[in-house]
Amino acid sequence: MDPATSPPIISIVARSQTGKTTLIEALLPELKSAGLRVAVVKHHHHTSSFDTPGKDTHRIAEAGADLVLGISPVQVATFSREARSDDLDAVIARHCAGYDLVLTEGYKRGMYPKIEVHRSERSTELLCSFDEMLALVTDGEWDTSVPQFRLDDAPSLASFLVDWLEGRSQR
Repeated sequence: MDPATSPPIISIVARSQTGKTTLIEALLPELKSAGLRVAVVKHHHHTSSFDTPGKDTHRIAEAGADLVLGISPVQVATFSREARSDDLDAVIARHCAGYDLVLTEGYKRGMYPKIEVHRSERSTELLCSFDEMLALVTDGEWDTSVPQFRLDDAPSLASFLVDWLEGRSQR
């Protein structure tokens, strides 16, 4: 993937049931109101389909289509069988060109900067080292220079991300 033309990628990471999706849901309206086009890549550990069994798109895919597009007046859904669908860079290069930011949910072992979501009731330890983190969203306080945000403060985190993106574009 060409770093000069690909959108910045940030991985939202956390233990299961900690609030990754909830954070993304709260961040998206804030980022959209700042004028950003945001793509979200959801990591799915299972080999099961995202499509709904019994629906036409699922039946067509099961019959062997390499690509199925479901098109309605308000959205386009793409279902494709790709040999290297586990290659995040390739998938993002193919599907996310033209976006201002790509958020991934998961990919904690990936090389992209991370926003870790941490709840003290789930664990006393962090998943990532501080040098991997762009920010930490938590209900606690940690002794680090990494910017920290409360779990319910998506507006401040979004503002931080907009500033981070602007800083990247000035390089």
